[in-house]
Amino acid sequence: MKKTHLGILAAAALATAMPVQADLVFPSLSYRTGPYAAGGIPFADGYADYFTLLNERDGGIGGVPTQVPECETGYNTEKGVECYESTKGSGALVYQPLSTGITYQLIPKTTADGIPMHTMGYGRTSAANGKVFSHTFNYPANYWNGASGVVNHLLDINDGNIKGKKLALVYHNSAYGKEPIRTLEELSKKHGFELMLLPVDHPGQEQKSQWLQIRRERPDYVTMWGWGVMNPTAIQEAANIRYPMENFIGIWWSGSENDVLPVGEAAHGYKAMTFHNVGSDFPVYADLKKYVYDAGKAAGAGDQMGTVLYNRGIYAAMLAAEAARTAQELHDTKQITAAQMRDGMEALEITEERMTELGMPNFGPSFKVSCANHGGPGDAAVQQWDAKAGEWKLISDFKPSDQEVIGALIEEDSNAYAAENNISMGCN
Repeated sequence: MKKTHLGILAAAALATAMPVQADLVFPSLSYRTGPYAAGGIPFADGYADYFTLLNERDGGIGGVPTQVPECETGYNTEKGVECYESTKGSGALVYQPLSTGITYQLIPKTTADGIPMHTMGYGRTSAANGKVFSHTFNYPANYWNGASGVVNHLLDINDGNIKGKKLALVYHNSAYGKEPIRTLEELSKKHGFELMLLPVDHPGQEQKSQWLQIRRERPDYVTMWGWGVMNPTAIQEAANIRYPMENFIGIWWSGSENDVLPVGEAAHGYKAMTFHNVGSDFPVYADLKKYVYDAGKAAGAGDQMGTVLYNRGIYAAMLAAEAARTAQELHDTKQITAAQMRDGMEALEITEERMTELGMPNFGPSFKVSCANHGGPGDAAVQQWDAKAGEWKLISDFKPSDQEVIGALIEEDSNAYAAENNISMGCN
């Protein structure tokens, strides 16, 4: 009995001495409520479901389980900052704020706290300059890449010449909506097209005057930087004046099922930019069905499978998981810190071979991140709505944006930010 008692004590001592393995924490700043909930719900579901898949199928990342604690922002900047402050002490590895307003507020906070932030397809575009924005990443594409993608598509369908054409920008009258203006102005000088600016005030339900102006001035093409109810309202107004849908191209936040389904058949042919693929015809969905949906572990109502914004959530989670895996390999440890996660993000390389291994072939562009470039190559594709089939179809490859124009704008804006905030530029 004495020997047994000593054995129990020894085992207890050993257990006490061994470190407790903590989960890898990926906070989700979601917005399942508020005026933009229809866009927030599918992203949050996709983000959570992918990490659930990793836990159930693989035991997490490198054998370490993941946690995805959600904090509801309602797409409100103040609430977003509160969510960050309340979750950053949980072992958070990376933040996806899902709002340009929240992003701007969190750039100095995350930098000071040493926690990386990923603003995929939104946020401050010049954060692509990692020499200035050490903890903010916006790969694989940003707003300015999207603007260039629109112009590149117009060049593709006009035999490389859009001189004398007129492009109207219908945009949400906010910092987000104004993001592409400078890029489009520079591209208009380069390619000789005329740019027409049409702001739409929040929330975007009143657009009669803008579309009357479009009917009167008859621009050759219209591009849109909208969100929420503004998008289907604009597409409906375009249909009302019989504007050709194939000449109407939205940014990726104006290209989900929520934007076209309310308009019915009249939305057929509408286009949008994208930095990831569409639909559910990918092997990863078979695993999601087996380990998540059929197991009753899906986030939300489990009804968003294959939608554009659900895929975007999956894609964001995959990139976060791959960065964490890179950090584990880089630092030879499974229990990574936020600082090590940042290193993993900066060393991230996504290849077609790796996406195929993950069951996501051609799900997004291949790219590599570096200290100097936190934004990747800025490749984007075009998707088009088929109202008859009720689905989006990718109609182009992922193509590069005009880095000559965009690179100069990023350099100018990031240098100004560095000067204003006394940041010494450089790489670690």
